[in-house]
This record gives sequence, C-alpha cells and structure tokens, in this order.
Amino acid sequence: MPLVELTPAEIQALKLSLWVSGWAVAFSLPFGILVAWVLARLNFPGKFILDGVVHLPLVLPPVVTGYLLLILMGRKGAIGSFLYENFRITLAFNWKGAALAAAVMAFPLMVRAVRLSIQGVDCGLEEAARTLGAGPVRVFFTITLPLVTPGIIAGAILAFARSLGEFGATITFVSNIQGETQTLPLALYTFIQMPGGETAAMRLCLLSLGLALAALVFSEMLARRFALRLKR
Repeated sequence: MPLVELTPAEIQALKLSLWVSGWAVAFSLPFGILVAWVLARLNFPGKFILDGVVHLPLVLPPVVTGYLLLILMGRKGAIGSFLYENFRITLAFNWKGAALAAAVMAFPLMVRAVRLSIQGVDCGLEEAARTLGAGPVRVFFTITLPLVTPGIIAGAILAFARSLGEFGATITFVSNIQGETQTLPLALYTFIQMPGGETAAMRLCLLSLGLALAALVFSEMLARRFALRLKR
C-alpha cells in the first residue's frame, strides 16, 4: 500500500485523535486560565504546593498519571463511583477518559503559557481601571483577557499538540480499544507490534509529525498576529 494512502483504521485513529484533543483543550482551557491567573496574580499560603501539583504531570511518568486516574476516576474509584452512581458517567475505557488523560497531561503547558502572558501585562493598566470604578471581574474581561489572548491561543494550541501525542496515561487509563480509545500514538504502537506493520507505522509517524509541526507553526503565527494587533 502506498505510504501516503491511509487505511480506514488509520483514518479512524486520526479522527478520534482530533476529537479527543479538541475536547481535552475545550474542557481544560477555562480551568487553565483560572489557575494561571491565580498563580500569576495572587499570593497565598501554599501557593508553591498548587504550582507543584499543576506541573506534576510534567515530571511524573505518564503511566503513573494514568494509573492515578484509573484509581480516582475508574468506576470503583473515589470520584468515578460518584459520577457513575449519580450521573451514569463512565470515564474509564472510553473516549471521554482519553480526553481527560490528554487534558491532564497537557494542562501544565497550557497554564505555563497563559501564566507567562498574564505576568507580562502591566499591572498599572489593571489598577487604573479599578480606580475608575471597574470591579475585578470587569477588569479581567475588559483589560487582562484581551491582553493575554496571544498567550491563551499559544497555550491552547500547545495543549492540543500535546494531546495528539499523549500515549502513556491514555493506554493505562482507557486501554487501547480500536474505534473507542485508539488514538494515533496507540495505533502507531499497535502497528509496530504487528508483523508487516512497518509501512502503516511510518504513515502514522509522519502524520503525527506533520500535525504537531503544523500546530506549533499555527500557534506562533496567531500569537504574533494578535501581538501586532494589540500594539496598534
């Protein structure tokens, strides 16, 4: 089979990866902005602990993160049992769990990008708005949020790219189920294990590389465009 022609199984893995990554970013973005603002603007006891917890997925082995998710969010887990008994929501071994695993692993990158952007905003502008009678919420949505839009976009796209490449936490938490949880990295892993699967594995490898590179370039282009617009 030609290197550029995808099979139905590979197309299915691609669609599922885009779907899972999109939901991972959509779900985590509001929390990422909130946590980034708290870390950038507030001082409180235990702030370093929150900072450490947020960045923990960066240093923990992904398998450990996936196992912790399985313990907490599985049907018999502390949180998972509550969700199932009260709302009939099951996260383990389906695409929703894959999106959760991807969101957890990508969350630190998103928070870091947004936090750096918030720290770059001149606090004097926010203070000036407050002296004119604007409340904290209005200041955030009318002053801070527009100014940090490039950072938010960059963080969201970085998180999307990271979600596309998530493997360890996903396979531990939701397994490798074709059509349900088998994203591009899991499909690539499957083809590597199969005799004669080298060509399919190479196709998915190149596809993953292209998607990740496109996401990074797109993120940089959008960030620069918004930065130039804000300077005008």
